[in-house]
Amino acid sequence: MNKKIAENLNRIKGEVAEACSRNRRDPSEVRIIAVTKTVEVDTIRALLEIGHCQVGESRVQELIQRSAMIEESISRREGLTEQRPETPASRPSWHMIGHLQRNKVKQLLPIVDYIHSVDSLRLAEEINTNVAKLGLVKKVKIFLQVNTSKEKQKYGLAVGAVRALAEQIRTLPNLEMVGLMAMAPLTEDQELSRFCFGRCREIFEELRGEKICGPAFNHLSMGMSQDYITAVEEGATMIRVGTALFE
Repeated sequence: MNKKIAENLNRIKGEVAEACSRNRRDPSEVRIIAVTKTVEVDTIRALLEIGHCQVGESRVQELIQRSAMIEESISRREGLTEQRPETPASRPSWHMIGHLQRNKVKQLLPIVDYIHSVDSLRLAEEINTNVAKLGLVKKVKIFLQVNTSKEKQKYGLAVGAVRALAEQIRTLPNLEMVGLMAMAPLTEDQELSRFCFGRCREIFEELRGEKICGPAFNHLSMGMSQDYITAVEEGATMIRVGTALFE
């Protein structure tokens, strides 16, 4: 299992490097988020054992359950007194990449490192309030999700609403805006995907240029298994890959 995942990961890294080369970018700028919603916990353990610790889930309950199982496994290994020849598994950095309901925020916050899907002031305020209630010392790193494809069935902010929400969130002390997130339509038309990613990059650059979001605002979370190469060509710094990694 480890060998197959490692081969797929190296292939993806190679394709990312080629896409970066075409656009004079450093491949180290691009972080691969392994989307694990369709795989078993043993597969996540295998991923960690080869040193890849950026993990994304789209459902809160699955993220919580998997996090607990992985933590128990790592703690058990750390508790062994015998020296083990293999390298111990890394602890995952969890990314919440799916739609987040306000009533799930409290249970998610102690575990998650990044939330990619903030699309309303009410959700942002709920996160901010619960950070204080839980006594967390960290600021929560968030992305604003933008619906650049204008699909009615998708969550995300309308393009024209991004600036106003960014200005409002900037006043919330427990949140740190790190970037924008967008999803292209499920299509084989890479030019349509390119348009959606390019529009997200334009908004990102406008916000950065006007210094609305602060110094941590450096990331574009764009691209999945079917379009991550196009996303990287359009400036993605985080790609969310599942099928291409675990197939």
